Amino acid sequence: MEAQVAQLQDEVKSLRAALTRVQDEQEIMKVHYKYGYYLDKCLYQQVYDMWSEHPDAFVEFLGGRYRGKAGIHRLYIDRFRNTFVNGRNGPIRGFLLDHAMMQPIIDVDEDGTHAWARIRALMNAGTHKSIQGVHPRGHVQWMEGGLYENEYIKENGVWKPFRYRYFPFWHATHEQGVSYTKENYVPFPKKTFPEDPLGPDELIERPMLWPDTRVVPFHYSHPVTGKPVTDPELRAPGWGQDVSTSELPLTLSS
Repeated sequence: MEAQVAQLQDEVKSLRAALTRVQDEQEIMKVHYKYGYYLDKCLYQQVYDMWSEHPDAFVEFLGGRYRGKAGIHRLYIDRFRNTFVNGRNGPIRGFLLDHAMMQPIIDVDEDGTHAWARIRALMNAGTHKSIQGVHPRGHVQWMEGGLYENEYIKENGVWKPFRYRYFPFWHATHEQGVSYTKENYVPFPKKTFPEDPLGPDELIERPMLWPDTRVVPFHYSHPVTGKPVTDPELRAPGWGQDVSTSELPLTLSS
């Protein structure tokens, strides 16, 4: 009888751990989806307030890394909010910024306090012709596809964004599509803060934009073999060229 009780206790413990892991994965997915919904409507204060207070928190965006809550504030509020909606927290009429988040792969560590997520994003953005005379971007419209490789930590029982790495794969106009997109569609930063008051705290050594097609490294190993994708497989040589001639692989270094 004692052996049966011990076995049942072990099973309950195992089931409780499995349930907690599933709950954590679902909560992390919800955190990122909520982030996307806030971002869609230029609710940058709400985005900023989601972030971890950990001093090692950061956001990587278009060749720059914004460190800590001060850097994250500089990106979302000082830069995005002032540039897109003239300092307002919320949408303005005629400005579209629509992110669809999909295909989440979420992994939680054994302690249940640190997690990783790979999530795809597709975006439509632009201005309506009725505001072209007042919005600083004029009349524009574009599409964007990218990947997040993110980290999350649990603080006081709440899952929060910790390290966000966003890699835009491609940009395209509706008129010309991806084939005619100019290279370096969005200029990468050249200066860091404070020399650039809105710049990142550091520059990322190997940013990418279409037609660069290097693989964003996976935070996970292969589900069957247990092996990671190797560095040569992450690179993108030209047609018929040796991989050694291509750009170095991207990294997820912190």
